[in-house]
Amino acid sequence: MDFTLPPEIEDYRRRVRAFVEERILPVEADRANWDEHENIAQEPLRRLRAEAKSAGLWSLQMPKERGGQGLGIAGMAPCYEEMNRSIFGPVVFNSAAPDDGNMMVLNKVGTEAQKERWLQPIIDGKVRSAFAMTEPSPGGGSDPSMIATKAERRGDRWVISGRKWFITGAGEAQHFILMARTSDDKRKGLTAFLFDRDQPGWEIVRRIPIMGPEEHGGHCELLFHELEVPDENVLMNVGDGLKLTQIRLGPARLTHCMRWTGLAKRSMEIAADYVREREGFGIRLADRESVQWMLGDIAMQIEIARLLVMKAAWKLNTGDFARKEVSMAKVHVADTLHKAVDTAIQLCGARGYSKDTVLEWIYRYARQAKLVDGASEVHKMVLSGIYLKEGDGFWGWP
Repeated sequence: MDFTLPPEIEDYRRRVRAFVEERILPVEADRANWDEHENIAQEPLRRLRAEAKSAGLWSLQMPKERGGQGLGIAGMAPCYEEMNRSIFGPVVFNSAAPDDGNMMVLNKVGTEAQKERWLQPIIDGKVRSAFAMTEPSPGGGSDPSMIATKAERRGDRWVISGRKWFITGAGEAQHFILMARTSDDKRKGLTAFLFDRDQPGWEIVRRIPIMGPEEHGGHCELLFHELEVPDENVLMNVGDGLKLTQIRLGPARLTHCMRWTGLAKRSMEIAADYVREREGFGIRLADRESVQWMLGDIAMQIEIARLLVMKAAWKLNTGDFARKEVSMAKVHVADTLHKAVDTAIQLCGARGYSKDTVLEWIYRYARQAKLVDGASEVHKMVLSGIYLKEGDGFWGWP
């Protein structure tokens, strides 16, 4: 097995790392560049995005003919890891959720007309987007088959009514992908629709307060009261909604993992710098065996996370949904991120708990990792089902 990065990917990785170090981290260090939701403010974001475009580091995941860099998912992994060395990195490169997952699925399944209308403005950075699937109980959450939002055909249009919540980015999104029920068929009952923020028939009920920090546009509750969508804005075919969620969520979950490994590494970087310098009782913290155990364990867990991510990326590149591999990565990386930043705060003491570093920001952000795109328990349930079906083949070599 050869884990050497191809020269082109290594070049992108190095350039992303240098851009983060030289351009983004200084902006992150100045709290004047933060907005009220503890994300990068619009003006420094606009400036850094223009610089990323000029540097040829824009939308790594999109085809070159559409203004991206044409990297496959295995090539994205080391680059996404580097960009999230800064808490502001992914959005600067136009590789942050939910835009990232929406761009990938639109590029994969959209018609040429849909790509021009709905995808290209997101790639160009002219608009933001959201994926509206999750609903309040008794609607769909981790189980999309429970989706209750309904779309009824009236002539050549679909009329949609229902409620969604925790829709990431909805407060600033212009383009939306909306999941709704078009029949009671268990496999073919869902359909994906495209709609624009300026259309009538829907509203943002509230921007749900969270422990934060928040993505741009927050996490919103949406109410649909006879939103009208023409047939041309059905994504894939009527009844293909469940299939579309599988196409979108696998790669999107994995790109979360790629970014989270970067945050885990940043956490340990801050901790390592501190324990190298801080002394107590006549000895550096870094020379204490108990500290070494903590650092060594997290370093190992991060490396395991990276290997799981890369294997899942390889499997996706073969055309497989990689459900098993993505679920394993999702569970382990989420746990590793949480443990890494918790350990880093412990090693940095009161300084780690303060806002003198970004550790407390990462700590609050990390808690969502075990929930978003499927709770860890759901992924373990999926893994159990695959194991019971495959038996010893669960660990088979490709």
